[in-house]
Amino acid sequence: MASTRDIRRRIKSVKNTRQITKAMELVAASKMKKAQQAALAGRPYAQLMAEMLAALADRVEESFHPFLVKREVRTRGIILVTSDKGLCGPLNANLFKLAADIKTPAKFVAIGRKGAQFLVRTKRDLLADFQVHDRVPFNEVRLVAEFMMKQYLEGVVDTVEIIWPRFKNTLIQVPTVLPLLPLASVKAVLAELRADAGHPAPATRSSDSQMLFEPDAPTVLEALLPRFINREVHQQVLDAKASEHSARMVAMKTAKDNATKLLGDLTLEYNKARQAAITQEILEISAAAFSAA
Repeated sequence: MASTRDIRRRIKSVKNTRQITKAMELVAASKMKKAQQAALAGRPYAQLMAEMLAALADRVEESFHPFLVKREVRTRGIILVTSDKGLCGPLNANLFKLAADIKTPAKFVAIGRKGAQFLVRTKRDLLADFQVHDRVPFNEVRLVAEFMMKQYLEGVVDTVEIIWPRFKNTLIQVPTVLPLLPLASVKAVLAELRADAGHPAPATRSSDSQMLFEPDAPTVLEALLPRFINREVHQQVLDAKASEHSARMVAMKTAKDNATKLLGDLTLEYNKARQAAITQEILEISAAAFSAA
């Protein structure tokens, strides 16, 4: 059995750890609320843009814009969205597993320090890495989207995809791969957005027929496509930030609860050791008195 001095030292260390994890839990909870509100507030706008794009895509030929044309995929372009810091449970590890499962040739762009470190450590082709603040300014995310669109148009990559933790709720963040370019599945994106928002798919497409575009559908589509990609990337980074703070809050709460449980076990062990020492002292005193008598 450990000495009472060693147990007291461990109790003090666990108390300090519990205090730190509790403080980190409170900070993450504060950031989580703001990040969740930002992520949920952006979904209706993203859905409206997807509906407009779906209506436009039906009125023009696929060959009208390079973003709509499928081509032979020789090199995939992947945007990997991770956190800058750790202590957020298995959030980043799940994203790394998705990235590691990509066996075809691919070039990566990282948003977040952890993702950039993983890509360098595993010797994958990293084109660039970007840092985005917790508030996720649109101008910072737009740089990433425009960089990837340029790589796509120049033929450096043949697809643009994004890997990020999709925010479901505080306890559930699902690592997801979403194809962005070419835009051959606008209806699928729209269906996912409606499902996330809890909106059923409309029975008819009458809403599309009521949309009027000025000056004409091809001109509006050409202007809307880059904005749609910018908005999609921004929405997924908002989702990733909400997922990060939620995962960190849950991880820190679990760590705090484990420290509390360990503290109880150590306190019990300390009391047993102290009682054993007192009993031993009483026995020694009694034995000495008996011997003297």
